[in-house]
Amino acid sequence: MEGYRKLKNSELKRKTIAQFREAPKTPLIIILDNIRSLNNIGAVFRTADAFLIQKIYLCGITATPPHRDIQKTALGATDTVDWEYHESTMDLINTLQKENIKILSIEQAENATMLDNFIPELDQTYAVVFGNEVKGVQQAIVSASDQVIEIPQYGSKHSLNISVSAGVVIWDLFCKLTS
Repeated sequence: MEGYRKLKNSELKRKTIAQFREAPKTPLIIILDNIRSLNNIGAVFRTADAFLIQKIYLCGITATPPHRDIQKTALGATDTVDWEYHESTMDLINTLQKENIKILSIEQAENATMLDNFIPELDQTYAVVFGNEVKGVQQAIVSASDQVIEIPQYGSKHSLNISVSAGVVIWDLFCKLTS
């Protein structure tokens, strides 16, 4: 049996900022709708970097880089992942839908599609909306979405941290969109 040796940072084949910007992106956009926690915002940036996400939109009360607490968890991903601030999530949703981008709200809702049952169209760009840590995605945004996706949960809480939800959803969609 072969042993395992942890890889050194120099062995990880990390992209430079320039290489990241030039790399083909996953046809996935992240929308953070009124996220309070700066650490959650930074963690989403870091996950977006890991899976070559096209762009992050920060909306409403969601803080924007540069900020020390975002940087603490983003570890420089705010320099690689394209991002933009919009005050109104609804205005952004309307604009993206006019550009033929499908809006997926991640929420527990009537008639939601379970994430494991969601089959994306391979030639389609999706924008995934993650909502406030307490209130979730605004009902108006849920209503305006092309589809609502729910992460199956089987325990007693039925509540995941937004950065964990983003990691689960981004990984799942990355696998489905790039396979």
